Amino acid sequence: MPKLKHILVLRFSAMGDVAMTVPVLRALSAQYPELKITVVTRAFFRPFFKDLENVSFYEADLKGKHKGVLGLYKLSKELKKLGFDAVADLHNVLRSKILKLFFFGKKVVQLNKGRAEKKSLTSGVSFKQLKTTYQRYADVFEDLGFTVDLSNPTFPKPKTLTEKLNAFISNKNLKTIGIAPFAAHESKMYPLEQMETVINELSKDYNVILFGGGAKEIELLNQLEAKYSNVKSVAGQLNLEEELMLISNLDLMLAMDSGNAHMAAMLGKKVITIWGVTHPFAGFAPFNQPKDFALTADRTQFPLLPTSIYGNKFPEGYEKAASSVSEAVIISKIKEVI
Repeated sequence: MPKLKHILVLRFSAMGDVAMTVPVLRALSAQYPELKITVVTRAFFRPFFKDLENVSFYEADLKGKHKGVLGLYKLSKELKKLGFDAVADLHNVLRSKILKLFFFGKKVVQLNKGRAEKKSLTSGVSFKQLKTTYQRYADVFEDLGFTVDLSNPTFPKPKTLTEKLNAFISNKNLKTIGIAPFAAHESKMYPLEQMETVINELSKDYNVILFGGGAKEIELLNQLEAKYSNVKSVAGQLNLEEELMLISNLDLMLAMDSGNAHMAAMLGKKVITIWGVTHPFAGFAPFNQPKDFALTADRTQFPLLPTSIYGNKFPEGYEKAASSVSEAVIISKIKEVI
């Protein structure tokens, strides 16, 4: 058994990447119940870690009192008072590297992002499955002396829905599908006109709950709710904890390569994903999902795929690559697995 008793875990952003730490931390805490774990991230992500055994939360106020080098120094002084033995840096960015300097004398293991392999993937040199982000996170803990087995995961039970949340389920006799049609970049999104066809068809047999945020997304999703039966939008109406409660009661989530996919996966839900200029080979497919749950753009039409790890780089004409996944394929896959 490793001698370390308390590990500090750093992962400040983004939503999907933070959500991807949860299955790893759940496995780590279950397999090493004597180990204390403190997650350091933004306050917004606190609900992700609420039900994890032996996992504490510490807020990094990176836009306030922990902003800049001086703020990170203050954060390091606060964290040292917790008495941790080692640091698992699951972010490996400038902020976490600066913190590392202030943790002199503590063992720090940083995430290997596999940049060279990912560059080979997006440049067309190599087209093969890379190590998953989950395994990369687990490798950090292995370097600290804790081998994490991700092969037999456990998940929390669905939360009891409040009256407010129950109102988003139109027909209690039907199964419920969550749909999150947006992503950080348009090149990662399924065209909305095609997604509307999917929503229309699914709403005939299932409850459909639409997820999104931001004024424009709220408006678009409200229009879809008004247009079809058994369709409800939660956009702009719930906080993160409420969204997670609702997601825990879904039968399936349909999402892009985005944070919603990872939130559903960390709760043990079935997740069908649609991929545009990115690709699951980069290691960002949702946790514990069969390979055929990832519906990828047609590489005969778009041979340069994947063109980017994050969806921010693509040649002209590739911004609609996801449209090559037909509506019929999406609907068929959902009906097959739900």
